[in-house]
Amino acid sequence: MSEAYERPDSLDAALGLLAQGEWTVIAGGTDVYPMATDAHAWGREGPRRLLDVTDIGEMRGIETRPDGHRIGGRVTWSDIVRADLPDYFDGLRLAAREVGGVQIQNRGTVAGNICNASPAADGVPPLLSLDAIVDIAGADGTRQLPLAQFIEGNRRTALKSGELVTGLFIPKRDSSSRATFLKLGARRYLVISIAMVAVTLDLDDAETIQDARVAVGACSEVACRLPGVEDALKGKSMTADLAGELTSEMFEALSPIDDIRADAVYRRNAAETIVRRALDGLRTAI
Repeated sequence: MSEAYERPDSLDAALGLLAQGEWTVIAGGTDVYPMATDAHAWGREGPRRLLDVTDIGEMRGIETRPDGHRIGGRVTWSDIVRADLPDYFDGLRLAAREVGGVQIQNRGTVAGNICNASPAADGVPPLLSLDAIVDIAGADGTRQLPLAQFIEGNRRTALKSGELVTGLFIPKRDSSSRATFLKLGARRYLVISIAMVAVTLDLDDAETIQDARVAVGACSEVACRLPGVEDALKGKSMTADLAGELTSEMFEALSPIDDIRADAVYRRNAAETIVRRALDGLRTAI
């Protein structure tokens, strides 16, 4: 059992509590509670002090700005599915539908997904492909970090003691941008990823790729972009055989592991396959 539970109703109150000592921050609780149950079952100590941010109004909602969109720290996956967002959010929307079942999507938050920092976190590849920036607040003020710098390893982030993720900012893209997300697991739903990919392509009026962002998750300790793949796609027409432009050497940034779900060789091959499938899917949708 936890020894302390607080549910502040303002960001200032939450930061005041965080400045007083170590807390485990919960929003939806969809990661914290299962881990606490597992710890209890195996005789380990679970989280002792819980700071619930679900009443903090400053962390709610999706805000449209001239330069992009801000996703509040309390925004759930179901909120993403229902939101009126541009087409380049399609990858994130598809990922939102893959995060557990509907009950989990109703409770789990986008910010919580990145803070949990699992290598198999469904939200991270599409957010990387959107150049997401993490909003962080602490007693000393606020700061921003690109998502690629925020997640430092398996269950490790750049958050300092006393800091809290208040949301994410997604820079505005051209209306012609297109995005998708594919996930491979042992079954269709309610499964931890073996490999997943998110692709966002910026097109000009002639449907030529001006910029490409391709991110793969569950195939390395931290989900990562594939610069070799991205460079190969730039300048190509969407009517071309995009998948045929890729080579195995372009996937060298991946360092997949062996685990109960798949071995490293399978993961590497799966990543190449689903990247090609994602590109074929975007090409045929044009």
